[in-house]
Amino acid sequence: MAVAIKLSDILIEDAKPYAQAMHRSVPRQIEYWARLGKLAEENPDLPVHLLQDMLIGMEEVKAGYLSDYHFG
Repeated sequence: MAVAIKLSDILIEDAKPYAQAMHRSVPRQIEYWARLGKLAEENPDLPVHLLQDMLIGMEEVKAGYLSDYHFG
């Protein structure tokens, strides 16, 4: 469900170069930051790069990029 919210002009301007570099729209970039921030608050002992990898992994699962792991 999409909801319109008001964001500061500063946040929007800060997001523009990151969105451009990551090939995302500005709203998607801000959404990414929000999800990453939520994960960081929920997992304060984990490094940010690990949290980013978790987000990537969750998207890979949604996209069906799964394979069985065979031990040994």
